[in-house]
Amino acid sequence: MKRDLRIVFMGTPHFAVGTLNKLVENNMNIVGVITAPDKPAGRGRKINSSAVKKYALENNLNILQPTNLKDENFLKELESLKANLQIIVAFRMLPKVVWSMPKYGTFNLHASLLPNYRGAAPIHWAIINGEKTTGVTTFFIDDKIDTGEILFKQEVEIKENETLEILHDKLMLIGSDLVLETVNKISLDKVKPIPQKDSTELKTAYKLNKDNCKIDWSLSLNEIYNKIRGLNPFPGAWCNLSNGDSLLTAKIFNIESYEDDHRNEIGLIKIENKELKVFVKGGYIKILELQLQNKKRMEIKTLLNGFSFNDASRFY
Repeated sequence: MKRDLRIVFMGTPHFAVGTLNKLVENNMNIVGVITAPDKPAGRGRKINSSAVKKYALENNLNILQPTNLKDENFLKELESLKANLQIIVAFRMLPKVVWSMPKYGTFNLHASLLPNYRGAAPIHWAIINGEKTTGVTTFFIDDKIDTGEILFKQEVEIKENETLEILHDKLMLIGSDLVLETVNKISLDKVKPIPQKDSTELKTAYKLNKDNCKIDWSLSLNEIYNKIRGLNPFPGAWCNLSNGDSLLTAKIFNIESYEDDHRNEIGLIKIENKELKVFVKGGYIKILELQLQNKKRMEIKTLLNGFSFNDASRFY
């Protein structure tokens, strides 16, 4: 006999919208949507709502925006929804009093093939580390981060030139299908959760910060190529630029890589035919889009119309 599901969905960014939309399109009974509180954003510090909230408003869904997930008033409101299943996509860590509330459990969609790449930035690190495959996983939440029993997985190929943006959108679509499959199997009581196996060789999706987003130009051609595309467009791989008497920071976005047996200094910049090349071990990186300190992101051809690199310019 099919279970009558009452679903609470929790998520915040654009990645979560794909899944919520899939559930709505398939007439799932969404009794509540929980997302981050509105907050100031941008130079004007205008109050901004999450992507999930914007979607929920457009579709007349019941929205909750707690600042404290242990707040008694929020817990009473959540309990009053009488949900028997909770779905989490790109949200914050939940206290046990929340994830243990529904009868059929709380499951999460994670953008990796667990147990590898547990953590905050699984899509970024899969590309940065040069993986050829990744995927999505649904699993029941427990009291640790991304360690609960696995429900379903779907593997995805990472193509050689894919950026974070492309892979993000691909995983969002595939992940939404996997969540729908998971919900349907739970409704039919046809899930067999599998405990995750821990190992010292597991790869971790560390939280991104300024230090681990900096480009080390002494690395190999492939390592640099993977790092830049794995951070494109957000938050962006960055480095320092020495240009004559000027010292600037730069974010690098779209690039191409070329093998070449050159004898140039590592990090040296060469401008040729309106193209910018940076020499590294085993070749060079051709930069197609760059954002200099206090400037807008722009194509190299446009940048070169108003900015000059000297013969000794280098990234470091």
